[in-house]
Parts: sequence; C-alpha cells; structure tokens
Amino acid sequence: MAATVSLCFSFEPQPHHHHLCSTTPFKPHQTPFLTPKPSHPLPFFPKSNRYNLSLLFSNSHSHSHSPSPSSTSSSPTLQDPFRTGRFLTNDDLHKLQYLEDFTYYQDLKSGSMWVRVMKSHELDMVVALLSESFAESMLLPSAYVTVLGFLVKQYLIERRTLMPYTATLIGFYREDEDENLQLGGTVEVSFDRRGANASPPTPTPPMDSPYICNMTVKKPLRRRGIGWHLLKASEELISQMSASREVYLHCRMIDTAPLNMYAKAGYSIVKTDSILILLMLQRRKHLMCKELQVFDSPSDFSNSNEEFS
Repeated sequence: MAATVSLCFSFEPQPHHHHLCSTTPFKPHQTPFLTPKPSHPLPFFPKSNRYNLSLLFSNSHSHSHSPSPSSTSSSPTLQDPFRTGRFLTNDDLHKLQYLEDFTYYQDLKSGSMWVRVMKSHELDMVVALLSESFAESMLLPSAYVTVLGFLVKQYLIERRTLMPYTATLIGFYREDEDENLQLGGTVEVSFDRRGANASPPTPTPPMDSPYICNMTVKKPLRRRGIGWHLLKASEELISQMSASREVYLHCRMIDTAPLNMYAKAGYSIVKTDSILILLMLQRRKHLMCKELQVFDSPSDFSNSNEEFS
C-alpha cells in the first residue's frame, strides 16, 4: 500500500489515507502513554457571551485521572494542559480538556491499537514518520528526509498553536500483550475555520467544515487495519468537537487502496482536480465527503461501525 500522507505546506500536498473503529475502554499494560478517557462525552460547545480568559503556561503531560463532571462544568483549569501560547476562552478550555482526555481503543486481528492526541515530547517521532512517508510518496531520495523533517517539524509546531481547533492524533500498536507499544501511525484533524490550513490542497474543501489530512501508517505495519481505525478515531473526535456533520478529506487518484477504503467508510467524491494540475507537477486528487450521524455518546458511534471492524 502506498504511503498515505498529505502535508499542507509548500510541497505538493499528497492526500491522506485510512479507516474505521469502535471505542472501548483501553486496558493498559503498564504503558507510560495512556491518558484516561473521560467518563462522559463532551457534546457541542455553544458560543458564550462570557469569556473567562486564561493563558496556558505549563508543559504538556499525561493526566493520571479523568476530570470529574464538577471540575469541567464551571471554570475549567487544566492541571497539565497542552501548550498553546494563546489566551483561551472558557469554551476553548473545555475543548482542550477533552482533547487531553480523548482515547480510542480497538482490537485488531493481528494485535491491538489505541489512539490519542500527540503530546509535545512525541513530536520528534511523529516528524520522523511523516517525513519518511512524505519522501516515499513523492519518490524522493532518502537524503531529502532530513530536510523534510525540518519543514515538517516547523509545520507541526505551528499547528499545535491552533489547538483546540485542530489536533494531531497518533496511533500506538501492539502485536501481543507481551510486547511494548510502538508508534503505528498518525493523522491530523481540523474542526472548523479557526483550525483550517491557510493553503489547503485542491480541490479546496469548505473552510468551516472538519477536515482530515496527513494520515500515514508506518510501513512495516500496513495492511493491519491501523489506518482504518485512525480514520474512525478522527471521525469520533470530530463528532464530539464540531457541530458540523460534513467531514472532508483528499485522496490521490492513483491511490486505489485508500480510495476503496474511503468508499467503504462512507465517503463519496464531490470534486476532482482538473488535469491542468499536472502542469504544476502535482498528482490529481479527489475531494471526498461524508456526513456523520449524530450520536449521544462515543459508544453509540462505535456500535454503529461494528460491521466495518
């Protein structure tokens, strides 16, 4: 399967690729990465006329406990928040707290995986994975990976400042319970115009709609369902973080396997690049869209997708 990454800076933006889910409580085996899932879903975040502004100074760390409903119902404060470098409203802090607590677990035929939002100390390993996949997708020599890594790192650092309007998810994979978790893949999600990329790939998706991009799976771990569940984790997160039900993504015309996967997951082609895009040395891409159903909780979302597991 071809590399499945689409970075949205000045290079050719190659689309993303991958797949589906069900959410169940993850049972850790002494893993240092686990962030507990909140005991209740965070539904939608209506705009408020009250702005309780807070500046986040702390470095990001994992929570050891999920917040209680009382701790997030009034003025939320994050004990170990993601660093954003911006003033955040009360609603923004609620969203940021949910991103910290979000986890997605899935048993696979070949093992198990779980997905959560990338922490600051995991930036370098995600950069390495994305730059290698991007070089592979562009058929670039391995000597370019270092240069790509520098650009990718700057890109991810800038994107992290836009949280909670966007998030980078990482998927950990374990073949059996005796093995340690390893990084299996990554995907980026934006939830609205505030988290949208300033220069999105063509055909251009609506800026106000959620958008999935930059998905890739580590090469030795492909064809195990990791990409499929990265996609489903993204959809679950979007269903809780955005009021919009229409989700967009891109897929290159030459990537038949990801295209089939997206179609199976319910995405349909809404627009395709003109052949003139080839004059810009870019691959032609499909813009695909799916309308998510409305669910009261993540468990309802996972149950609706059991047939795809």
